[in-house]
Amino acid sequence: MTEQHAERRAILSGSVFEERIGYARAVVDGDWVHVSGTTGFDYAAMTISEDVVEQAEQCLRNIGDALGRAGCGFEDVVRVRYLLPEREDFEPCWPVLRRVFGEVRPAATMMVCGLADPRMRIEVEVYARRRTLRVEAVHGEDMLEEWRYVHNAVVPPAAMSLDDARGRLGRYRMENAYLGDVLVGCSTVRPPEGEGAVATVIARVLPEYRGRGFGTALYERGLTHARVLGARGVETCVLAANEDGLRFAERRGFVEVERYVLDGESDLWVDLRLGQG
Repeated sequence: MTEQHAERRAILSGSVFEERIGYARAVVDGDWVHVSGTTGFDYAAMTISEDVVEQAEQCLRNIGDALGRAGCGFEDVVRVRYLLPEREDFEPCWPVLRRVFGEVRPAATMMVCGLADPRMRIEVEVYARRRTLRVEAVHGEDMLEEWRYVHNAVVPPAAMSLDDARGRLGRYRMENAYLGDVLVGCSTVRPPEGEGAVATVIARVLPEYRGRGFGTALYERGLTHARVLGARGVETCVLAANEDGLRFAERRGFVEVERYVLDGESDLWVDLRLGQG
């Protein structure tokens, strides 16, 4: 089981309102995520549509970004509040709201009240509770098939059969990550090899669950295991087309050492090594 959600953390969106007034777009407090009342401004440009439905869509994009940075998503929302100056503006927004919350069914309240800027026609506030990431060593055919699914989804050029995966399970440390009962990622640790005792640590997260800290949790577990095995150096391997994976590795101190194409294939791969410190 991973250790997560222990501290209080503020998430800023770049909105000038946050700076001028003195608040955060969201605050992570343990497992809870409190997202401030969010309007339909595009915070990068500080522009806002005149259309209430377009404002509602932008509200949800802004909230979705904050939730993602907090390590959760709309599926984790437990309460939502809608604030509108004009009650007749609410019903046109229902299809947009139902598209996001229709399956989630959070508790909800709609209030008619004035907003801070006359251009604002809707404001949305949400509370979410993050689910704990569960990481388990792969055992049994069902978990091995899940590991293979993530591997093949993230690196389709290197898609492997179940027999291939079985062979790796006999040599490597392989783990799956779950959010509740939902599969979100997997990892592989290849034991140290060669004179430099270099281990390989690979963390993979399905695209729809990236940006929530799951890759970091998998990577840190893999790194710890590699060091327990006596690794003096650590490498990772990323498909060059996987830009998210390359950025993830570089942010954690990995430095590119080689690019290559495997015999008989056309896809470019990148080997990276963890720098000192």
